[in-house]
Amino acid sequence: MSQSPAAPSPRRTVLEIPTYVAGRPPAPRPGLTSYKLSSNENPYPPLPGVVEAAMGAVEQMNRYPDMGSAALYDALAARLGVPTTDLAAATGSVALIYQLLQAFCEPGDEVVYAWRSFEAYPIAVAAAAATSVRVPLRADGHHDLSAMSRAVTERTRVVMVCTPNNPTGPSVTQGELDAFIATVPAHVVVVVDEAYLEFVRMDDAVDGAATYRAHPNVIVTRTFSKAYGLAGFRVGYAIAQAPLAAALRAVSLPFGVSGVAQAAAIASLAAEPELLARVDDLVARRSRLVGALAGVGWRVPDPQGNFVWFGLGDRTGEFAAVAEDLGITVRPFAGEGARVTVGEPESLERVVDLARRFAP
Repeated sequence: MSQSPAAPSPRRTVLEIPTYVAGRPPAPRPGLTSYKLSSNENPYPPLPGVVEAAMGAVEQMNRYPDMGSAALYDALAARLGVPTTDLAAATGSVALIYQLLQAFCEPGDEVVYAWRSFEAYPIAVAAAAATSVRVPLRADGHHDLSAMSRAVTERTRVVMVCTPNNPTGPSVTQGELDAFIATVPAHVVVVVDEAYLEFVRMDDAVDGAATYRAHPNVIVTRTFSKAYGLAGFRVGYAIAQAPLAAALRAVSLPFGVSGVAQAAAIASLAAEPELLARVDDLVARRSRLVGALAGVGWRVPDPQGNFVWFGLGDRTGEFAAVAEDLGITVRPFAGEGARVTVGEPESLERVVDLARRFAP
């Protein structure tokens, strides 16, 4: 009797891909308004004109979107002062991470990044059959760029700098970034992940556009999901010199960015004054929260995104459970700490109450 053939099996690297853990919504609490502080979402509704633009695009849903994102590229080029040939759009900046690893990495090539950093990095690296090289953060939550430089070998094809760093919050400075790039071989792609760019308030902040102009091996990734409040539409973009941008577009999913998402992103760019006012308000809330946390004994890493980080170690699970009891959800990283979004004003007092119960 013949044996049945073996079942199809995916690549070993696919079987080893870690699961992405999304921020959970809060469970309903009778008599208590709950707040989702686990996904770094913008608590504001869509910017003026965005819903109208999106609804206009919805009326054309029987048609394919513009695969070339021409109108979006034109709007971005005008806003950023870059040529359209230096742009690539995708379904969020995370999709661009997947695309650039697919475009530049052969199986087994090394990708260097800080850890802990954006949770999708090791997933995207494994999906590309590349090898992750994780460099521990400094004790203060910052990138250890010197150690990252030492981690670059002849097998390295990509290094990623998440600034501000998700989930810990600190950003690198332009001087630090320039010095780091100078140590990286010219054939290695340097990714500057600026998903939280708009919230940065610090001296010598990174200028992603100037950085990519100065370095042919730099790719800057950004998103409309955070400050612009389009998390549900999934649209991001990369800025890179033309050959690199063309490589990203070459491996992109055809028609990946929907017509509704393109229309909403263009309308969001046109509403910049209102956007900046909202971001300034969130930054002010962040400052008030950091001050209140200091008052109950917490010195959180310098937060330059729309979130704060609590280094909790073994207390992380308990912290998340108590947060649930208070009607808020946070994003726990088992054994390490929890990230908490700066959300609605009413939620801040509960975050401070939570922090008080776990004061170091």
